[in-house]
Amino acid sequence: MSLKKKTLVGFFWSLTQQFGVQLTSILVTIFLARILEPSDFGLIGMLAVFMALGNSLIDAGMTSSLIRTKDADQRDYSTVFFINLAVGSLVYLIMFFSSGLISDFFNQPLLEEIIKIYCITFMIVPFSAVQRTRLVKAMDFKTEMKATIPSTLLGGIVGLLLAYYGFGVWALVWMNVVQNLLLSIQFWFYTQWRPSMILDWDKFRYHFGFGAKLTLAGILNSVFSNIYHLVIGKFFSVTDLGFYSKADSLKQIPVKNISTTLSKVTFPLFAEIQEDDEKLRIAYRRVMQQVLYWLTPVMVLSTVLAEPLFRIILTEKWLPAVPYFQILCFIGLMYPIHSYNLNILKVKGRSDLYLKLEIVKKTLTVIGIFVALPFGIFALIWTQVILNLFAFGINSVYSGRFISYSVWKQLKDIAPIFGLGILAGLGGWLIISFGSNYNHLEWVKLLLGGLAGCSVYFLASWILQPQPVLDFRNLILKK
Repeated sequence: MSLKKKTLVGFFWSLTQQFGVQLTSILVTIFLARILEPSDFGLIGMLAVFMALGNSLIDAGMTSSLIRTKDADQRDYSTVFFINLAVGSLVYLIMFFSSGLISDFFNQPLLEEIIKIYCITFMIVPFSAVQRTRLVKAMDFKTEMKATIPSTLLGGIVGLLLAYYGFGVWALVWMNVVQNLLLSIQFWFYTQWRPSMILDWDKFRYHFGFGAKLTLAGILNSVFSNIYHLVIGKFFSVTDLGFYSKADSLKQIPVKNISTTLSKVTFPLFAEIQEDDEKLRIAYRRVMQQVLYWLTPVMVLSTVLAEPLFRIILTEKWLPAVPYFQILCFIGLMYPIHSYNLNILKVKGRSDLYLKLEIVKKTLTVIGIFVALPFGIFALIWTQVILNLFAFGINSVYSGRFISYSVWKQLKDIAPIFGLGILAGLGGWLIISFGSNYNHLEWVKLLLGGLAGCSVYFLASWILQPQPVLDFRNLILKK
């Protein structure tokens, strides 16, 4: 199978898996949000930074090293498997014995018991990390889909039953544990690979040598991607954190569906052509434009139609989260650009530069938080937007040098897409503004606003024929 066909097939199954998982998660989230209180989600939100940090430590960047290593063999895979397993157990023990300190930090006594159960996943995930990596490396996202969708569905059912019978925040805790346990079991069932009793220290040093810098960068990214949960949980109420966490998770739904799907496909794709800068630049530009073309109308219209959206799916008790969600949608649009720029550095083997850039960006984040904190939650969230714009500039400058794709060229390629997004948002906003007669029919406003915005977006695309439309027609439709 050619690389082009392999990529397209991988994209199709990755997209199918991502949409299947997210559709299931959305339905579960809607029902859980209607049953549980914002404070329940706030308690879990307090653990976001610790969970992200633990997962970064467990992987240590070695699975990324396996993907970019073209001749990886059984010694490579087995070594990474056992190292991940040992580190996962160590991370769980650290969290177990630190649970009291964390609960004291947030002044939430219940967190101590929650941590001891919720963090069991640190020992579960490493059991199937290599199996999953092999599937990603082979772009076998069809098999990955077979494992992830049933796990998400069954775990969601467990969470809903516990919530319905009054278990509160424990519904979220056990849902997470069950989902990861079922996922790990299924990866073992569907893949043929099994570890050998091998621990090759030369292989470890090779993969850790590449992965160590990515790990440090990942730790920084994990901490700082979730640092706002930490700050809001410490300096504001648990309910405020619940509103912020829910807004952030809803913002992530389209981002994960569209951007993460292609990110999983593009890293092994970029790795295959890492020596050919011309092909790498063309592939990068096409991927970035396609992701932004489909993501932009979703994020823009989600911002415009946020209030009726929240009223319908989450009920009025979640309306305070609407302004948080609207601001965070701007950040969601920037995510794929960051992701693909950094993938260029990884496939080029420049994990050292990757780490340096992360240190610079996180230093700016700390300064931004200290400046914004006295002015409240909204100042913190708007600071995130500003810092993301800075991050785009920093990432693009350095990754662009490797493939002769400057910041100016990148902006020139994505500006028409954002222009179409503004037109779509204007179309949806006009319907909302003149829809005062439908104040008690939120679904009418949502439906009409969405249809108007999408109609404007795709009609303008048909007239103007921007590059991503031409690429989609040539690359997908003809295929």
